[in-house]
Amino acid sequence: MGHRSVPLGKMHVLLMLLAAVGTCLGLLVATATSTSPAQLDTPSILPTLRRQKRDWIWNQMHIDEEKNTSLPHYVGKIKSSVNRKNAKYLLKGESADKIFRVKEDTGDVFAFERLDREKISEYQLVALVVDKNTNKDLESPSSFTIKVHDVNDNWPVFTHRFFNASVPEMSAVGTSVIRLTAVDADDPTVADHTSVMYQVLKGDKYFDIDKTGHIFTTNKNLDRETQARYEVVVEARDAQGLHGESGTATVLITLQDINDNFPIFSQTKYTFAVPEDIRVGSPLGSLFVEDPDEPQNRMTKYSIVQGEYRDTFTIETDPTRNEGIIKPMKPLDYERIQQYSFTIEATDPTINLRYPSGSSARNTARVIINITDVDEPPTFQQPFYHFQLRENLKKPLIGSVLAVDPDAARRSIGYSIRRTSDKGQFFRITRKGNIYNEKELDREIYPWYNLTVEAKELDSSETPTGKESIVQVYIEVLDENDNAPEFAQPYNPKVCENAAQGKLVVQISATDKDIMPRYMRFKFSLSTEDSNFTLTDNHDNTANITVKYGQFDRERTKVHHLPVLISDNGRPSLTSTNTLAVTVCKCNEHGEFTFCEEVAYQVGVSIQALVAIFLCILTITVITLLIFLRRRLRKQARAHGKSVPEIHEQLVTYDEEGGGEMDTTSYDVSVLNSVRHGGAKPPRPGLDTRPSIYAQAQKPPRRTPPTVHRGPGDMAAVIEVKKDEADHDGGGPPYDTLHIYGYEGSESIAESLSSLGTDSSDSDVDYDFLSDWGPRFKMLAELYGSDPQEELEY
Repeated sequence: MGHRSVPLGKMHVLLMLLAAVGTCLGLLVATATSTSPAQLDTPSILPTLRRQKRDWIWNQMHIDEEKNTSLPHYVGKIKSSVNRKNAKYLLKGESADKIFRVKEDTGDVFAFERLDREKISEYQLVALVVDKNTNKDLESPSSFTIKVHDVNDNWPVFTHRFFNASVPEMSAVGTSVIRLTAVDADDPTVADHTSVMYQVLKGDKYFDIDKTGHIFTTNKNLDRETQARYEVVVEARDAQGLHGESGTATVLITLQDINDNFPIFSQTKYTFAVPEDIRVGSPLGSLFVEDPDEPQNRMTKYSIVQGEYRDTFTIETDPTRNEGIIKPMKPLDYERIQQYSFTIEATDPTINLRYPSGSSARNTARVIINITDVDEPPTFQQPFYHFQLRENLKKPLIGSVLAVDPDAARRSIGYSIRRTSDKGQFFRITRKGNIYNEKELDREIYPWYNLTVEAKELDSSETPTGKESIVQVYIEVLDENDNAPEFAQPYNPKVCENAAQGKLVVQISATDKDIMPRYMRFKFSLSTEDSNFTLTDNHDNTANITVKYGQFDRERTKVHHLPVLISDNGRPSLTSTNTLAVTVCKCNEHGEFTFCEEVAYQVGVSIQALVAIFLCILTITVITLLIFLRRRLRKQARAHGKSVPEIHEQLVTYDEEGGGEMDTTSYDVSVLNSVRHGGAKPPRPGLDTRPSIYAQAQKPPRRTPPTVHRGPGDMAAVIEVKKDEADHDGGGPPYDTLHIYGYEGSESIAESLSSLGTDSSDSDVDYDFLSDWGPRFKMLAELYGSDPQEELEY
């Protein structure tokens, strides 16, 4: 890209123009400088557009705090180049005319109060120059600052009067405890006005403080057990203070405990009395030690150092109380050992041996344990018993248990089996502890029996003393080959009616309820060869059923029942016959089943189940019959209005009277007929004519209504005759049978409930229907039926 060249003539013209502009600017500046303020007020001069120059003239003002001279204190002078006679100076601000005032004509500023820099370090004011007459500003207001000079008039003051601190006991010299801070309110920018010097006034024997305020230890033997708290007084002094004032603070220093003391037994000998039947692991006594350390630093360990009973007792530490608890590790036996004596030791393995301690590292004491005799229950010789018994054996000796009385009395022991532990009460135990089985056991039902055998202590009269103990007896039933093999699962094989020769129908396997060892082998065979199936034993406990000839006639046989013999190789070998039901189905050209007959499975019921069902049915039948009879009896009782005993009495009485007119052996019906027709009853031969004592009872004469006819009321006369005959019959039934007839009727409060004493004419029931019931009810129809002549007379 090319550069354009400027002609020389044009360059000279530009330089001349720049020189002219510079000359004009110089003249304007000179004019502005030579103009006086008084000339600005001349009205003849027109105002010009120029920048106003500031005309305030004074230095920055300062004043010392806390001046001792009399008020007011001169601060400084405000001054402006506006030097007119009518000019007046004013101050504005928060502290104007309160703390600071200015002379209106001279501009001198005075403070009318003593100033404290620690309260206010500087003041912001505004200076004004106004016309005295019009109060108009002659100069723009100007802000200025009056700074208060610091005087070292404050001493250091601690942030708190009391401090709390702590340090571990036995700390090394120079260990820092706490840092204190004292604050000086003077100006830190002024040299030495805030310098602080620290000094320990109290407690300097154990602690000191450096120039930064750190308190540290000066003694390495600070023992909390000797003195736990220290009071240290610290002074903070101003290095250049005018009056040497100072501030103090108190520091409470607490020594933190460390584990530096060994435990000491509170006594040198401990004696305990313990019954011999104390349980293993239960506490029998406590050992006490003294440890001046705080609880969190007490880690006492107790041990047995001398004696041969370390395996008999143990000492455990209670962490909350730092006690040693003695516990037996084995059962104690008074008959064997009456007293135990051994030496114990107490130490603290967590103590730091760098710290000196006044006590010995190991402290010992003597322990004596006296065993007291108690009446103990029998003890078995073994903690448990395990016996084995082959199944299907009855009453062999399974095993024996033995318990003895550990006391010196050596009482006899009685044994029993808790019924809650014997399933089906299959076992019994003799007085000598021999266990037998009452029934044959089947391992396939229960392979294990867990028995709880009780041993009871007996006195001389074979009475239990109340002391007893138990032991568990585990009886394992050993397996015998007493179960024949059977199909491993239910099979439902199907075959096409057009199946080819050699077609696999199903693969079968077997199982055995007995224990099947690894060498167990099953043999499969068909009980008959007269079938269209072939069985091939695979010699791996499986067998294949295949089609023998092919082509089944489904119309002839839809289901083929194939008996399969399965034998095991046990001792003795057992064989079972299992029937395999093979269904012949219709199939399509792809060999898929299209239609099969449902196989009716035979449900077998055991004899025990049948007996149980029969007993249940019989029980339900008997209960139902009893309920039915009871209800019928109550219904009859309600119908006759009599209780069951009364019914019994009535039945006996009526039985004595005989049956109806068809009963010719029990009673002579002709007598009734003769009485009914007005005939007299002939005396019965062979009766004792002596009157019975009950016959002497006087009965009121029966009042009969005056009726013309002789109807059913004649039956009452028949009954009366029979009663009289019974009263004089010494061979008749006892009196309680006749009690109802003797005292019921008009003499009874409730009167008679019998229908015999009422006339048939008073009844609302029509008994004419009895004539339609045949000859058997002829007599009743004549007695209770209505007489046509009677109706006519009525």
